[in-house]
Amino acid sequence: MAEQSEAGNRRFEGTPRVIVTRHLMPSVEMRMAELYDAVLNTQDTPFSRDQLVDAMASCDVLVPTVTDRIDRQMIEQAGDRLGLIASFGAGTDHIDLKAARDNGIMVTNTPGVFTDDTADLAMSGIIGVPRRIREGVELVRSGQWSGWAPSSLLGRKIGGKTLGIVGMGRIGQAVAHRAKAFGLEIAYHNRKRLPEAIERMLGASYIEELDELIGMADILTLHCPATDQTIGMLDERRIGLMKSGASLINTARGDLVDQEALIAALEAGHLGGAGLDVYPDEPNVDPRLIRHPNVMTLPHIGSATVEGREASGEKVIANIRFWADGHRPPDQVLDALI
Repeated sequence: MAEQSEAGNRRFEGTPRVIVTRHLMPSVEMRMAELYDAVLNTQDTPFSRDQLVDAMASCDVLVPTVTDRIDRQMIEQAGDRLGLIASFGAGTDHIDLKAARDNGIMVTNTPGVFTDDTADLAMSGIIGVPRRIREGVELVRSGQWSGWAPSSLLGRKIGGKTLGIVGMGRIGQAVAHRAKAFGLEIAYHNRKRLPEAIERMLGASYIEELDELIGMADILTLHCPATDQTIGMLDERRIGLMKSGASLINTARGDLVDQEALIAALEAGHLGGAGLDVYPDEPNVDPRLIRHPNVMTLPHIGSATVEGREASGEKVIANIRFWADGHRPPDQVLDALI
């Protein structure tokens, strides 16, 4: 008997066919294979654009990840079968949400499960860059460390410094909660001001103008999605507003920062360092960033914990089950977010 989901007029017969674009946790893949006609990517080879289009045309549910770019043209080539894009991960800027809605395709994500993991990683940069951790590790590993010295590898204190948080959603708030314990002064910029009770709990001050926040921060950390309004947000002009010796931490999206302007500021000594987990052209990382002694270059591991990846997979499975049963999935990306 044919079932009908809430995603427009999409229909499927019996068990939905689910195509997963990347290798997920074994427990998640095992459960998917039990519940659905699942096509898994056990080799973990990223899909090309053409492979994504072919997959979308031959399944009821596509399970992509945040590195799978799905635009309007691809969605319109998918045909009439695809009813749900159950994305693995919290971000949705890799999917043309309006195109999906226009074509009757529901989109879900997995919010909340990576909040603490990403905030923890951001804190490693917030602490590690001012304290020159990368330089210290490389000095020891190179065999050139000659022992303790009173003037060797002097960094900057964390306590009492101003942490500027751009984007005060779940992750931004989790970072503020952690940073408060280290004695940092918390200032933030967000599209909407937080309720006073939350500001008081976090010890955070709202700065209405982004330029003002950038100019006052000793450490600037980014926690906003990549949108038309935020891509290239930290450009040459704004990097020039940063304090001399300030640090930049980016665990959000590589496209938020003008990479050439960042490298120029680092090489000129205007910035003291950077902690980067994301890049504009992943997996390519500019060699100048890798060479810089005080840039922590991480391989997009903000969400890379066993617990987080399992929880995200479980959310994907739940979203598919709700959709296949004809109910609204708990993590449907609503029109208000488009």
